[in-house]
Amino acid sequence: MAQSNPTSPEAIYGKSAKSFTLATGSPGELGLLQALGEAFDKKEGARLVWIKAGSGASLKLLKNAQVDMIMVHAPDAVNKAIAEGWAVNRTLIGSNEFYIVGPKNDPASIKIASSGADAYLKIANTQSKFISRGDNSGTHQKEIDIWKKTGITPNGSWYIVTNDFMTASLKKANAEDAYFMTDSSTWVAEKDIAPNLQILYRGDPFLVNTYDALAAPVGATANRDIAVKFIQFVSSNEGQKIIRDYGKSKHREPLYNDATYAKQYAH
Repeated sequence: MAQSNPTSPEAIYGKSAKSFTLATGSPGELGLLQALGEAFDKKEGARLVWIKAGSGASLKLLKNAQVDMIMVHAPDAVNKAIAEGWAVNRTLIGSNEFYIVGPKNDPASIKIASSGADAYLKIANTQSKFISRGDNSGTHQKEIDIWKKTGITPNGSWYIVTNDFMTASLKKANAEDAYFMTDSSTWVAEKDIAPNLQILYRGDPFLVNTYDALAAPVGATANRDIAVKFIQFVSSNEGQKIIRDYGKSKHREPLYNDATYAKQYAH
């Protein structure tokens, strides 16, 4: 399940005595967090303790002062967190985008869709199988926003909820010959696990996915000051280069765009 054992570490990057906790989902699954954490440990002498959680769960962990910082892609929820005062040091760190992938025969004909919402409308009207993470992650929140644009509340046997993370949900979509909205980073890194699927819709600016880093307020958690240093590192030239280049050597294309690119889509 996507949000089981919410404060149990998924991995630790670095070997120093000092540490801080960071909750996030896909950037950890895809290895970006390891690259950033190990570079930070060499520079600042503090290891990164990764708590695996989607954006919704990560925000809840920060609100409850159970982690020092988070990396999330949920702009509306982030705006609310900042306004309420339980999250600080908001920093745009990068972006990717959402692709709608699906069976190669494209039963809902979303290849000719005019927008992400139009693609969803075609899927619903044909009752083609669709995988939803259903876990209040940033991906799930974006999915809900798109459904709102269509005026449809999805339900029925064609609408399959996994309550799981991105990679597991992509595997499920492949097994079910279903449509799924995956982030581009996961698709670049993991598309071999979904040989029955292909990218069928992309390019709607609404599907660009911006990532923010947020820290707990002063005094809220034991190691938030180290977390703030990590946020500063990630937004520095060194950190941004890691993000900009991550994945190139293995996949021949980067998995993420940097903050400069992401800024044009931030809201």
